[in-house]
Formats: sequence, structure tokens, C-alpha cells
Amino acid sequence: MKKRNIINLIKYHAEKNEIAFRNEAHEIAKEMDRTGDEQLADYIMTLIAESNTFVPQQFDSATLDDSASKFFEEMPDQTDMLLLPSAIVQDLLGIVNAVKHRIGVNKFMLKGDPGSGKTEAVKQLAHILGRKIYMVNTAMLVDSKLGQTQKNIAELFREIGNFVQPEKALVLFDELDAIALDRTNSNDIREMGRATTAMLRGLDGLNPNVVLVATTNIYKYFDKALRRRFDFTVDFNRYSKEDLLRIAEKMLDRYLDKVKLANRDVRLFRKILNLVDPLPYPGDLQNFIKTSVAFSDPENGLDYMHRLYVTICNGKEHDIKELQGKGFTVREIGIMVGKSKSGVARELQEAVNDGK
Repeated sequence: MKKRNIINLIKYHAEKNEIAFRNEAHEIAKEMDRTGDEQLADYIMTLIAESNTFVPQQFDSATLDDSASKFFEEMPDQTDMLLLPSAIVQDLLGIVNAVKHRIGVNKFMLKGDPGSGKTEAVKQLAHILGRKIYMVNTAMLVDSKLGQTQKNIAELFREIGNFVQPEKALVLFDELDAIALDRTNSNDIREMGRATTAMLRGLDGLNPNVVLVATTNIYKYFDKALRRRFDFTVDFNRYSKEDLLRIAEKMLDRYLDKVKLANRDVRLFRKILNLVDPLPYPGDLQNFIKTSVAFSDPENGLDYMHRLYVTICNGKEHDIKELQGKGFTVREIGIMVGKSKSGVARELQEAVNDGK
């Protein structure tokens, strides 16, 4: 570890730059592992993993023989910290370990509802493993001509088999259900059943040095034989309400820091989110929080709370008496509905006088 690393750690801690702090810790662990201090490197990685975050490392991009192919499309990099429950983090770290052991465990399925973080997790895996993502363009695989879809799938796997550096590639089938459905399902057309069969053959012949990851939100409809082709499946539908509230808080801190808003009221933030049951998954939460902060009045430090409340309630705001009954204070109600504290107090008193 160099003096620069120590200075950076102190600097990032003082700046409360958690992402940079953890990335620096990863760099230190990587250097210790390279110089033979594996035990201490593993200890640092364990401490970071226990914080329930999944942080990318930076690697040089792979140099592959990846001449233009209609079957692959580019995927933008992911460099932000990904917030996940501890159980999912441990599964993803297990995938990292399995790939590094190089014993042929290289096919993984990520299942879960939309917005649960599956695709973003793949980006983080690619960063940590130092691999380039080859995302399959399913639109180019499926063809209306009889038998052409399975031919395209066979050609796709032949291209994968021709990678010059397969140990630097991660192939992603995002939403695998677009091309692989249950072959015994009477509602499925025969062409897609043949596509599933072609997938099975391709997976069986996959180079063990290539990492293949598939995502889906309709896992239960997959052919059992297809499920068995994957070495491990990670379930992303494992967020508790507390997980989602914690993740939402970290998202809020991140966006408030970006726009340099210091006004934070975690208690009110949580109370607003608790109006929704169930809470949405991180993908939707991020959109709600990001737009609420982005659209807020810079002259009103808590305007984002009002906008978040309106968004969360889908424009159907509660009666202020109802909000009071849900445990909100007069001050909090004023912030949420965009009125002064005295104005809210007056309306509540009038409601009492009217016998409401």
C-alpha cells in the first residue's frame, strides 16, 4: 500500500465520498493480493461486502476479436455503487469466486421482477471480473421464417466459440424469455420450442472460459431442461421493506449531494415512502427520487419532499386531516402539500370546527 492510497482514503472519508472511498479500498485489496498478502486482501473485501453494497473495480477493456456482429450490441458501463440486500450481495460474490476458480461453473441466471437490479448487477460483475459484456441482440435472433430462429441461435453460439480471448468475455442474454420458452407449453408456437432446443445445445457446447449470464422475470415458465443448464440462479425478489427504505435513503443522499442540497429530513422521507405498500423496487425508487430532486425549487430546500409525495401518491394527494391521522405533524404536512405551517394548522382547526 502506497502513501497515496492512505491520503486518498482519508480525503474520501473527510469528503464523505463513499463510492470513491470503497473503490480506493478495492484498489488496496487488489494490490495486496498481487503482492502476496492474500489474507489481508480477503479481509478488506469481506469488510466491504458486509456493508451490503456492491462496488465496481476498474479494469482495462478486453481485446477480443469482436468484429461487427448483428447478434451483439453494446451496453453502457455502470460505475455507480449498486445497492442490494446482503443475501443477493453474497450470491454475486459467490459467482465472482466461482468464475475465478475456473472449474467450469460459468452459466448463471438472474431472476426477479422488473426494476430489481438484475441488469445493473451484471454490469458490476463484468467490472469486477474484468470482462467485456457482449449483450445478445434478441431482436436479431428471432425470425419469422420457419427454422431461421434456431439457425440464428446456432450461429450466435458459433461466434461465441470463436472469441479469441474467451476468458475476457461475459455474454448477456437480457430477458432470455424473449427467445426461450417452455417446449411443452401448448400456448407456445413450435418455432419457439425449437429455439429453446437450440439454446440447450448452445449452452451444452459453451466454452467453459466464457461467462454467460441470463436475466428473466418469468422464470417459472422456463423449460426445466433449460433451468438445469444454468449452474446457479440468483433470486432478486428478496428485498425486505427495510432494505428498500435503506436503499432509498442512500439514493436520496447521492442525488442531494449532486445538486448540493443540504436539507435532509430522513424521518419525513421514510414516512412518505411508508404511504406506499408495497414499496417499489430500486429501479422505480431511483426514478421517483431522482426526478423529485431534479425538478425541485433550488430556493426551497425541501421542495423535493413535496414532489416526492405527489409522485408516490400518483397525483392523488391525501386530505390533510387524513395525513394527520397517519401520524404526520403540522410542519410535515405543510412541506408535503406545499403550504405554510400556519395555513395547515388553520385548515385543520376549520375541519375540527366543521365536525369533519
